[in-house]
Amino acid sequence: MIIGVPKEIKTDEFRVGMTPSGVRELTKYGHSIIIESGAGSGSGFEDAHYADAGAVILQSVDELYSKAQMIIKVKEPIEIEYDRLKEGQILFTYLHLAADKRLTEVLCEKKITALAYETLRVGRRLPLLEPMSEIAGRMATLFGAVHLGRYNGGSGRLLGGAVGVERNHVVVLGAGVAGKSAADAAAGLGAQVSMLDINIERLTYLRDVMPSNVTMIYSTHDSILNTIKDADLIIGTVLLPGAKAPKLVTLEMLSLLKKGTVLVDVSIDQGGCFETSHPTTHSHPTYEIEGIVHYCVANMPGMYPRTSTIALTNATLPYAIKIASTPLEILLKDEAYKGALNVYNGDVTNQAVAEAHSMTYKALT
Repeated sequence: MIIGVPKEIKTDEFRVGMTPSGVRELTKYGHSIIIESGAGSGSGFEDAHYADAGAVILQSVDELYSKAQMIIKVKEPIEIEYDRLKEGQILFTYLHLAADKRLTEVLCEKKITALAYETLRVGRRLPLLEPMSEIAGRMATLFGAVHLGRYNGGSGRLLGGAVGVERNHVVVLGAGVAGKSAADAAAGLGAQVSMLDINIERLTYLRDVMPSNVTMIYSTHDSILNTIKDADLIIGTVLLPGAKAPKLVTLEMLSLLKKGTVLVDVSIDQGGCFETSHPTTHSHPTYEIEGIVHYCVANMPGMYPRTSTIALTNATLPYAIKIASTPLEILLKDEAYKGALNVYNGDVTNQAVAEAHSMTYKALT
């Protein structure tokens, strides 16, 4: 199969869909890899590294899309890329279609076989979401701490406090991979951490493995209200695979928060779990509403592209090899790939995406 890896062009996105090491592994299976010139430079991988691994370097991105049978990316295609997609192409990337109706329609119109990293499930795990969730969770605490600084609009409280000064309070909504990563970082900085989730089994497990300054709370509307009132930093990491994130903190609730509180919405790719969230960029990461700082960068791991690209390729490579090496009619009998499939042959095949946009859902038979 001819596999194309284009340069990411979303604002402030420096990751790339495949490392040279990944290219080398794919070529061992007889696949041809074409890389857009400069695709890996933001992650520290030059064209020569890809060429040495067996890839062909193309100057024209249009030529890449026209030749490739399968496209491997990091982020969902943006509008300028829609016309480059060709009918019947396989697209393997983060899609987050529940937050993007127009892209969903384009993928249907072009009959793209769209496989989303974030909905590929193995048992109870989302293995292609986990590495970026871990990075984003850690970043949420670090950048939340930075934006607590007074010059960034925050309350002026140092996250871990100091000798003789009370610890500050971090609330983490969601106890998955991103939530645990955020809580680990906050606890390590010395904050008092509250984690909220509706999964009792998960909370029980985390109670046994997390530091003593992390408290587990069952998530309800009332428990969220009571917990956020004295929070200095609130991190939203809630995920419903393939679906829009639920709005757990509403506009009305902002009046209950202390001025200068920072909200970090890791769930923003799926629409965000704060009602007042909208996507921001690394260049302009924050905005204020009613004195509350919002950090809602939609591609957080893109700030650390070297680490993120290697971690992502480590996770996606075995699946990319199988997709490229297996006829679709056989591949899609596997529950993991069936779950990853969001659009196929002009139909929406993910129920959560279809419901998000009031589109017709067609189950894969």
